[in-house]
Amino acid sequence: MSQTLRRAVLTVAILIAVALAWSVTNRARLGTALAGLLLVPGLATLWTAWQKLMVPATPAPLPLSLAAGGALAVNLACAFILARFRSHGGSLTRAAFLSARNDVLANIGIVIVGLVTNYVGSGWPDLVLGLGIAAMNADAARDVWAAARDERRMANV
Repeated sequence: MSQTLRRAVLTVAILIAVALAWSVTNRARLGTALAGLLLVPGLATLWTAWQKLMVPATPAPLPLSLAAGGALAVNLACAFILARFRSHGGSLTRAAFLSARNDVLANIGIVIVGLVTNYVGSGWPDLVLGLGIAAMNADAARDVWAAARDERRMANV
């Protein structure tokens, strides 16, 4: 994971932790923003998929699988920690949990794609996984958006 991405993830985690003490209305606003933020990896994946369609390339399977395996260990630990809180705190903890869960599923997929790519020698498995990751992130964004909408409704009652 790049240094910039690590800083962004840490910043969002700290923001979520601080925001848990905010009013329901402000938490709902942040939850809405986080729903949009969950779309960013999906959009980046779609852009990468488009580029791969234009210039097909087969990724190096071993580094792909090794990097994903290391990330999987870290993301799995985070997902287990966050799983206990996924239904507490509304959209914020939901966003944190879904983000960690999506990272775990993506890492598992990348490890498998690395092995499949080594066997078939094609970039298609990587492309298909990328589209699946984009869809998964879009669904998580929809889920967090709905949770934030429900929080706003509760705050206005």
